[in-house]
Parts: sequence; C-alpha cells; structure tokens
Amino acid sequence: MSPPRFRLNGRDVAPPDDPARSLLDILREDHGLTAAKPGCRIGRCGACTVLMDGRPVNACLVMGYRLDGAEIVTADHPEASSDVAIVRAALIDENAFQCGYCAPGFVLALAALLGRASEVGEAEIRAALAGNLCRCTGYASILRGALTARDRLRVARAAAGPGDLEATKAQLPR
Repeated sequence: MSPPRFRLNGRDVAPPDDPARSLLDILREDHGLTAAKPGCRIGRCGACTVLMDGRPVNACLVMGYRLDGAEIVTADHPEASSDVAIVRAALIDENAFQCGYCAPGFVLALAALLGRASEVGEAEIRAALAGNLCRCTGYASILRGALTARDRLRVARAAAGPGDLEATKAQLPR
C-alpha cells in the first residue's frame, strides 16, 4: 500500500511527517510557499486562505491528517486557474490593497466564489469575503476590484464559450 498523498499546486506530494501540524505550517516550512500568511492562527482573519478541493479554507485550521487525497491550491501557484489570474489582475488594477498581506486570501476566496457563480451581486461578494480581514483599507477598493473581476470573468466566459476560458485569458484587460 502506498503512503497517502495529496496534490499541491498541481503536483503530488507526500504527506507531512507529523499529521498534527497545520497546513499553513506545512506549506510555509516544508514547501517554501509563503502566500498563505500566519495571521490570527485561529481561523478568523483569512490571511492563510487556500483552496482545498476548490473551496476556500483557513490553512491554519486544516491539520495534516486531513490532506490525504486533497487538492490544495495556493496563491503562490502562478497558473492556479484562469479565475485566479483574472481575479488577481482585477484587484491589482483597482488598487485593492495597500500592504498586500491579506491579498492572497482575498484573491482565493473571490476566485472560489466567482468560479461557482458568475452572476453574483455585492451582497454575495461581501458574504464570501466576510472571513477575510484587511487592516489597511476601508474595503471599498477591494469590493470595487471584486466587481471588476466578476465583470471580467463574465466577459471571458461569454467570449470563450463552455470549457474554453484558458484560450481567452490572454485577451482580457490587465
């Protein structure tokens, strides 16, 4: 029987030696992936957000023993998905962040929401981002970036047709 494995940013990796360690520590210490940030370490700030099987989770709350067979995507992964790239670009274009410490968590939480539902309004966006804290902004620029990302994804999906978003990613405004 082979040891349990999980996928990290598109590649198979071995589980941690200590299954009681947090995914946040595993990412940063074992794999050198630093986009997920240590903030509160109790799941309240969202700075450590990653996608686990396509859903945003706080990496500080996920223990190593839960990783068997999981698909983990971090904001470190440059080509995580077209949705992540489009969201990241929209937030940058709207100057959504000042210091950027919280940015990876916001990007992944938004990409997960917009990947599931492209016709979302401001209320749904606010609800999806409720677990992410930013200490620098008044959130207006983050919301503006989220709405821009939503609109860009809508355009990209309409232009690409079903299943062809990758082909049009390069044609979107940056």
